[in-house]
Amino acid sequence: MKLKTVQKFIQSDLQLQLGCYGILILLAVVVLSPMLVKHDPYYFGPHYLSGLGENGHFLGGNQLGQDILSMVLYGARTSLIVATVSAVISGLLGILIGGFAGFCGGWIDRIISEIINGFMMIPGFFLILLMVTLFGNSLFNVILVIGLSTWPGNAKLMRSQVLSLKERTFIIGARAIGENGFQILFRYILPNGMMPVIANTTLVMSNAILFEASLGFLGLGNPSVISWGQMIFAGKSYINTAWWISVFPGLAIVLTVTILYLLGDGLNHAFNPKYINRKRGR
Repeated sequence: MKLKTVQKFIQSDLQLQLGCYGILILLAVVVLSPMLVKHDPYYFGPHYLSGLGENGHFLGGNQLGQDILSMVLYGARTSLIVATVSAVISGLLGILIGGFAGFCGGWIDRIISEIINGFMMIPGFFLILLMVTLFGNSLFNVILVIGLSTWPGNAKLMRSQVLSLKERTFIIGARAIGENGFQILFRYILPNGMMPVIANTTLVMSNAILFEASLGFLGLGNPSVISWGQMIFAGKSYINTAWWISVFPGLAIVLTVTILYLLGDGLNHAFNPKYINRKRGR
């Protein structure tokens, strides 16, 4: 798609617009969070359970005197780091493994497909819980485990794209002029087939945020890192008297996941020729 075509499509698709603007705002929050807050999120202040606007805490304070606004903004950094890196791992593995399986075909495809199906039969969150319990809850481990447990969906999608593309005329022409299998796969098939995987990867990001928050809520997150899930877990005992401790990080999770879903749906539309033709009135 040409740049002008992409710009016109973004302007005509409300979901994609909202997703793009939302991501830009989230990135700005992550980058500017040290300048947006006046309280150190790790500082234990003298005022416990401050209400909204009390003692200089715009969104209140928690049971340890920490500022909720600062913690929510810094929690966004944790969530987006986990989501982005784990989604990149998931996307790269899915593209390479699914592309290799679809291109090779035969017994190689059958074996890899069975492995993919086997992974997809295991509940993702159960696998993440097991791996974190066995190997520890450091941020690196959480990112790695989420990435390694979510690649099968991307691999299956990439495989179907490759099966569709490898019999196209331009691929047959590439074979006819002497291009080898490696060149055909990496020069022609993967670049033309990875767009739906990229769109799906944004949905992997939203799932990664939910997984990381769930680990924090269950008390399995890294206590040295500020996390929305851990904030909800810490505030559940005070939900009747200091609801803001849990509610604001919960709202941050809902808002971030919604933005990523809007972006994912918008990208699916952008990479779908039938949808684009309908938008043009054809």
